[in-house]
Amino acid sequence: MNVLKSKNNPSHPGFESPLLWRGLGEASGEAINVQHISKSYKDVQAVRDISFEVQKGELFGLIGPDGAGKTTLMRILMTLLIQDEGKAAMDGFDVIKDYKQIRKMVGYMPGRFSLYQDLTVEENLSFFATVFKTTVAENYELIKDIYIQIEPFKKRLAGKLSGGMKQKLALSCALIHKPEILVLDEPTTGVDAVSRKEFWDMLKKLQTKGITILVSTPYMDEANLCNRVALMQKGEVLQIDTPTKLVENYTRKLYAIRSNDMHRLILDLRSFEKTDSAYAFGQYLHVTGKDDEVEATEFEAFLLKNNHKELEVFDIQPTIEDVFMNMMKE
Repeated sequence: MNVLKSKNNPSHPGFESPLLWRGLGEASGEAINVQHISKSYKDVQAVRDISFEVQKGELFGLIGPDGAGKTTLMRILMTLLIQDEGKAAMDGFDVIKDYKQIRKMVGYMPGRFSLYQDLTVEENLSFFATVFKTTVAENYELIKDIYIQIEPFKKRLAGKLSGGMKQKLALSCALIHKPEILVLDEPTTGVDAVSRKEFWDMLKKLQTKGITILVSTPYMDEANLCNRVALMQKGEVLQIDTPTKLVENYTRKLYAIRSNDMHRLILDLRSFEKTDSAYAFGQYLHVTGKDDEVEATEFEAFLLKNNHKELEVFDIQPTIEDVFMNMMKE
């Protein structure tokens, strides 16, 4: 599996040097600040002691599977939930005390399509512009590149749009009041690969206009498109860094292995005393040894002894998925 090369790094213009945090809401370089946020639902700990900062103009990703706590955290930041512990601020405004100001200056796209399905495309857009006391014409330049793709369907009911078109309409509505921060909860879930790529291209263009973007996704390949990411699992942040550094810090030997019987292959490898982990990645298994002294030839000899045919074993470079799976084990 190829690791996507990100052009973004800490010296990229999308990053601003963190300024001294003088108290919640006073750091001019920070768009989002989260300090020790925790939230529980009855017996379920949704998020646990989460802290991070997002710099102005940064595209920051919350990466993790369903149940990782991404949506709960975003709802807290959007003033839709109150945390049990900790503090958070959006552009210096406290998410509890200053919720009215936050709702005026942040654009939000929830995970579930939440526009009015019995209104047309243009009616939805006009409605949201009116709610924020603006007009479509006033901020049209901001959404132009997105809206022109759905404009031919402006008379169509929102409920009749395809998944990709619904996505573009929801993004247009979230942007129509020219927000300083854009919060997107799994915006590409359930859409085709072409629409996913188009959506991320749109986010990159919005970032060049100075908009800070916080996006969550369960797709590990999308992590490579962010300036920095927080890898999340079971309500906790495992690590925060740039995608490039996360991969560079993975120092274990990693092998790609396949044979003519992939089901038996994974069972045999997981039973091998020298195997530490074996996971399916497309047409291959990604395999690590108990220690870095375990060589590819040892896996090959073991599998040949167990009558595996059409065997391939070779070294590979890790991906974000490999980094995440290794952190989950630890």
